[in-house]
Amino acid sequence: MLTVTSVNVNGLRAAAKKGFVEWLAGTDADVVCLQEVRAELAQLPEGVGTPEGWHTVHAPAAAKGRAGVSLYSRQAPERVQIGFGGFGVPGAEEFDTSGRYVEIDLPGVTVASLYLPSGEVGTERQDEKERFMAAFLPYLQGLKGRAAADGREVVVCGDWNIAHQEADLKNWKANRKSSGFLPEERAWLTRVLEEAAYVDVVRRLHPDVEGPYSWWSYRGRAFDNDSGWRIDYQMVTPGLAGRAVKAWVERAATHGERWSDHAPVTVVYER
Repeated sequence: MLTVTSVNVNGLRAAAKKGFVEWLAGTDADVVCLQEVRAELAQLPEGVGTPEGWHTVHAPAAAKGRAGVSLYSRQAPERVQIGFGGFGVPGAEEFDTSGRYVEIDLPGVTVASLYLPSGEVGTERQDEKERFMAAFLPYLQGLKGRAAADGREVVVCGDWNIAHQEADLKNWKANRKSSGFLPEERAWLTRVLEEAAYVDVVRRLHPDVEGPYSWWSYRGRAFDNDSGWRIDYQMVTPGLAGRAVKAWVERAATHGERWSDHAPVTVVYER
């Protein structure tokens, strides 16, 4: 089996003080994809930045204290890539030092950790999100083709910051004009699934449920009421998706036990 977990840690240094270390020590995952790390390796305690038994790759953002993605794998990567420039995709180089994408090759599979910009309607943040999406879709298409030529599958894990369908967020009616549920963002995610032919493997395994949500605001009683969003995905090439046997969100038992506003999303694949 290959077990892959993805989680936005909402600041790894803070998460480490609230339970991430204990969670990592207890996980059965073979690969852990982190987003919004918000720290460089030198700023992380040794047991967090380079924990025993793990091979780690950190891709911090050039802007201090922002974004940042990491990959932890039990097995040493065969190849490491930070950013997705250099493949002939217009606009991709803008994000090479933004701490938003890192990928590794393991035997038979490429695993990536993605932190797509969150956006904010009417601001430069939304413009950045749109530029990222415009560059990332053709990259995903090219990645799938290169992997297939090499006999590899692909899983792109992370915080995609878009709820695709109404079943993917509790209060969808109130968020129809909010970044993360805009029609054009949802249409773009449809293109990832249809044109690029990736599979939202958690939805495939849980086709007729609300959620399972992976992010809940710290405001009010969103977590207690399960008023969340499903924005953390594992997007997978069809061959690997067909080998997915189990998927779940590792939702904390109580609000007080959370070490991030996101919860880990875990999928088990047959090798």
